Amino acid sequence: MQSAITDGNRIRLVIVDDHDLLREGIRSRLADVDCVDIVGEGCNGLQAVELCREFEPDMILLDISMPEMNGLEAALIIKKMLPDTRILFLSIYDSEEYVQEALRIGANGFVMKDVSKPEMINAIRSVALGATYLGPQAAASLACKSSNRPMSTGHFGMTDREKEVLSALSKGMTNRQVASLLDISVRTVESHRLSIREKTGGGNAVALAKLATQLGL
Repeated sequence: MQSAITDGNRIRLVIVDDHDLLREGIRSRLADVDCVDIVGEGCNGLQAVELCREFEPDMILLDISMPEMNGLEAALIIKKMLPDTRILFLSIYDSEEYVQEALRIGANGFVMKDVSKPEMINAIRSVALGATYLGPQAAASLACKSSNRPMSTGHFGMTDREKEVLSALSKGMTNRQVASLLDISVRTVESHRLSIREKTGGGNAVALAKLATQLGL
């Protein structure tokens, strides 16, 4: 696929996020951007896949944490179905694990949801031109780790770090205790915990403990 910018066409864009206000905000931000044409919007991973199948967009702005199917799972399907569709993740999660997994899947960019309008437009233009774009926080998350190996995914598509968090939580540890044990922030623990619940359907502490036992953690 040629660049949607260099061949003179508008970038046919799909936006998928489970927060209505965020989607409306993105649509408003991009309303006056001449090269962008928003062709579809959705609120979960299943809709992301269906919208891409229907419209075959040049690019999709995709959230990670969503109901039905999360963004990482949707991106994997989309890349197999439409390898030329470019994927730009918008997320509240800036952990190294999420950034690495997004890139491993084949995403073309990763920026935070609180990104400024100029940076969002710059990211969209860069990805449309064939570049890989990482916002400052995402790039910093990767740079702070010496290892750049791809992450493995285990049962339910959980990352290695999510399995570590699940194991610790199943032992009755608080988020703060898990953060101290794994040398990560409490916010990152909360992000992992939310992702684990979405991927596995696990809910309270008892359910998480049972799940950890079933997985041998």
